[in-house]
Amino acid sequence: MDELRFDERVAIVTGGGRGLGRTHALLLGARGAQVVVNDDGASLNGEGGDPAVAEAVAEEIRAAGGIAVAVSTSVASPEGGQAIVAKAIEEFGKVDIVVANAGILRDKAFHNMTPEMFDHVMDVHIRGAFFVLQPAYVKMREQGYGRVVTTSSSAGLYGNFGQVNYSTAKMGLIGLARTIATEGGRFNIKANTVAPGAYTRMTEGLIPESAAERLRPDVVSPVVAWLCHEDCPVTGQVFQVGGGRVAKVFVAETKGYWNAAMTPEDVVANYDTMMDETAYIVPTSVADAGTLAAPPKA
Repeated sequence: MDELRFDERVAIVTGGGRGLGRTHALLLGARGAQVVVNDDGASLNGEGGDPAVAEAVAEEIRAAGGIAVAVSTSVASPEGGQAIVAKAIEEFGKVDIVVANAGILRDKAFHNMTPEMFDHVMDVHIRGAFFVLQPAYVKMREQGYGRVVTTSSSAGLYGNFGQVNYSTAKMGLIGLARTIATEGGRFNIKANTVAPGAYTRMTEGLIPESAAERLRPDVVSPVVAWLCHEDCPVTGQVFQVGGGRVAKVFVAETKGYWNAAMTPEDVVANYDTMMDETAYIVPTSVADAGTLAAPPKA
């Protein structure tokens, strides 16, 4: 198989200064992409900042013979998102790829979660992804090409104790990508999501140190690169990635129980039928959802 290359492609990687974002940026740069490394250098909980964090990765790419610039603007404002995309246009004339990877943690059990903690995580993960992706999408739509990857998590897919803000944001990033995929399809814009499992500063207290080698961030990046490539055949999909494994994650509906005159007692009586997973459908859009379909004929 020929090497997947990104020559002449322009890629933005948010949260590109450390962890997963760093290895994504390095791989894209090594494969020929012109990379905009975005990272404000903030702490794990989003405080402070250090422009040297993004610059160090950009320099790594350049030292290896690649092309990269650093942007230390925060994603968490409309102006910040616009500035990141504007930098790509200013330096390289376009934007072909966005890997929305920036994130922070402010963990707390649900009964102790404050509105400020919830909002700050939303600002970076959800609003931050929107603030970068929306102006980038406008450019992609104009040029008739684009690739988007958002970063979810097992916490978003399945929930996790003490992470109601984080898990809510991570599930939202799946909906964001799937809608971009739906709207962008006729403009050759594809959008997918990864739910990575990797040992980084964000998971240091959640994953045992003994798993650090197996769960290296750079083992996730090849899947992200594939999703960023012009030949990628999929859109609107979610992939669980980590430790050398990649698997599709999908939302399905059981065959279900039908009754146009349904009562609460009917629900109780037919619990086993509606919960039966032996037959299921996998909707690809709102229109495919079982509740919108015609009921089966008697």
